[in-house]
Amino acid sequence: MDINTIRGITTAILLVIFIGFIFWAFSKKRSKAFSEAELLPFDDDTIQQIKKKREVSSHE
Repeated sequence: MDINTIRGITTAILLVIFIGFIFWAFSKKRSKAFSEAELLPFDDDTIQQIKKKREVSSHE
C-alpha cells in the first residue's frame, strides 16, 4: 500500500462520516432539540412568547 491508497481510503472514510453527520443533523428526531437550542440566547420571557407563537402557527 502506498501513500495515495491510504489517502484515498482516509478520504472515503471521512466522506462517509460527513454524510452521517448531515443525516444526523437534519433528522426529524433532532429537530425539536435543535429548535429549542436556537432559543437559548434569549431570556426566559422571550422564549415563552416565541414558543406560544410557534404553537399557535403550527395549529392553524
